[in-house]
Amino acid sequence: MKILIKGGRLIDPASGLDRIGDLAIANGRIVSLGEPSDFAAERIIDASGLIVAPGLVDLAARLREPGHEHEGMLDSELAAAAAGGVTSLVCPPDTEPVLDEPGLVEMLKFRARKLSRCRLFPLGALTQGLSGQALTEMAELTEAGCIGFSQAEVPVRDTLVLARALLYAATYDYQVWLRPQDAYLGGGVAASGAMATRLGLSGVPVMAETVALHTIFELMRSTGARVHLCRISSAAGVELVRAAKREGLKLTADVSINSLHLTDVDIGYFNPAMRLTPPLRQGRDRDALRAGLADGTLDALVSDHMPVTADEKNVPFAEATPGATGLELLLSLALRWAANEGLGVARALEVVTAKPVQVLGTALGSLGASAGRLVAGGVADICVFDPAASWAVTPEKLSSQGKHSPFAFETSGFELPAQVRYTLVAGHIAFENAQQASQEAAGA
Repeated sequence: MKILIKGGRLIDPASGLDRIGDLAIANGRIVSLGEPSDFAAERIIDASGLIVAPGLVDLAARLREPGHEHEGMLDSELAAAAAGGVTSLVCPPDTEPVLDEPGLVEMLKFRARKLSRCRLFPLGALTQGLSGQALTEMAELTEAGCIGFSQAEVPVRDTLVLARALLYAATYDYQVWLRPQDAYLGGGVAASGAMATRLGLSGVPVMAETVALHTIFELMRSTGARVHLCRISSAAGVELVRAAKREGLKLTADVSINSLHLTDVDIGYFNPAMRLTPPLRQGRDRDALRAGLADGTLDALVSDHMPVTADEKNVPFAEATPGATGLELLLSLALRWAANEGLGVARALEVVTAKPVQVLGTALGSLGASAGRLVAGGVADICVFDPAASWAVTPEKLSSQGKHSPFAFETSGFELPAQVRYTLVAGHIAFENAQQASQEAAGA
């Protein structure tokens, strides 16, 4: 379908583009930024008052497939991605079974392509079964479509195994994704501090993160491996990442929407919606994470999407499954962060579009030249949203099967800024706000 998006504010953080104009799409690609003279649109989208941006790229979203096919998880979670303006996402390997076999990876990618709602980039398991023992066949998994390798939330206890994994990955320039958490220090359910002590919850000290970071950095110096650090959670961690980048280590890092906006105080009286991994830390940590994202120490903002059922959450805090829905909140919380830091819309979009693409680098192949960008000839992955709108996070408004969010209106009492109107993936309309569409039809 030939589509013309008319009169929107075109923002492309990668090029600095920020102007009112039209955007023409044909054959899944952007034909021009501005209406071509001979372009016969089959559909015209009136984007007056709306922002037309690159589709969001989320580096951390669990889809719970393989393992929950009977619940239609992949369908619902990719629908949630489209509803949130996310056109590309990275999923970790901690599925059931673990993504440690090429056939599983190929099936997952096939199912995602068939749904045509979002581009899916899986991470392969670093070790077989995430056991932290035998390495996986990284070359075969890469050929099957994995863009890197990860242990998800399972730390490698044996440093020798981790060293060998990084050395092997460095030999073939594979990127390794690690969440820095010491296997022995990270067994608690809340961040160590006054709040955890008062509530009687087992704590996860900051050194669970910093000890792991020191180990990873030493191994990087020895092996030359490329590492992406997932969901940094502490002020001390931010400072260590900053120093490592100054040193020249081949390093990128991200932070979750939860750690960027919440603190351990938000746990309140054992609210299981606040049971998250990594755990929410103190206000000084949140402030350091915000500053680190603003100054580029942290490269990207991620949703850390993890759909959790009611049965997994409606239990005592320490027994609740960690996680929260996030795909549909990523855009709003990026904009909220930028507003709090006195930054513009373009900077908010950069940490969820251009910067994540830079993290993925050559793993995207030919897609890397235009993913996360608005560029003539590039792929038409686009998010159109209303910056003046606001919305309350309620279960009925979420497409995800995970209805639990720490930003739920019932808990927070506030609405989130901006609302997605259209999401296009390769020129195909993957999501359309039904209310907006009916208003357009009435106006016509």
